[in-house]
Amino acid sequence: MEDTRKTMNAKRSELQAQGVVMMDPAAVYVDEQVTVGKGTVLLPGTILRGRTVVGENCTIGPNTMLTDTTVEDGAVINTAQVEESVIRKGCEIGPYTHIRPHCNVGEGSKIGAFVQLKNCNLGKGTKMAHLTYVGDADVGERVNFGCGTVTCNYDGNAKFRTTIGNDCFVGCNTNLVAPVTLADGVYTAAGSTVTRDVEADALVIARSRQEVKPGWAAEHRKKKVKK
Repeated sequence: MEDTRKTMNAKRSELQAQGVVMMDPAAVYVDEQVTVGKGTVLLPGTILRGRTVVGENCTIGPNTMLTDTTVEDGAVINTAQVEESVIRKGCEIGPYTHIRPHCNVGEGSKIGAFVQLKNCNLGKGTKMAHLTYVGDADVGERVNFGCGTVTCNYDGNAKFRTTIGNDCFVGCNTNLVAPVTLADGVYTAAGSTVTRDVEADALVIARSRQEVKPGWAAEHRKKKVKK
C-alpha cells in the first residue's frame, strides 16, 4: 500500500510539472501509464485508469472515471464513466453519463444526463441531452435525440445495428427497432416505434391516433362513488 501511495504521488507530481491543474491532488487517482496534456484540469474524484490519454485544455470531473479511453483537446467530462472509447475534440459529456466500450463520440457532440452509449459511432455535433440509450448504432452528423429515445438492439437472441443519417431529428420517446435505417434529414414524431427503414427527408409517425371521449372521466368517477 505504501508503494502504491508513493507511485500515485509521483505520478500526480509529474503531471503537475507538465502543466496539469489539480484542485485537490489527493482526491485525484491516476494510473502510471496515463498521459494528460497541459492546461487540463482534473477535478476531485477523477480516476484515470489503464492506458487513458487525455488531451490539452480539457476539464475532467468531478467524480469521473475513464478507463482505457482517449479524450481529445478541449473536451469536458463531468460526473461520468467512460470505458474503452474515444471522445473527440470539444465534446461535452455529463453529468451522469455512461459510455460503454467501443464508442466513438464525434467532435463537438453533447451527451447529457442519464444517457448511455454502447458500441456506437456518433458524427460531429450530435446531441443527446438526457435519458437516452443508443447501442450498436452508427449515427451521422448534427443529429438531435429527444428525451427517452431508445435503440432496441437486442431481440433476446442476437443484437442488431441502427443506422441514422446526417441532420436527423429523433423525437422524444422514439423506439428504433433494429435493424433499421433512417436516411439523411428524417424526422420521427414523438412517441413513435420505428420498425422499417425511412427515406431521406421524410417524417415518420408510428403511433396510434389519439381518441378523446368527452365526459368519460366524470362518468367513471360517479361509478366509483356508487361502489
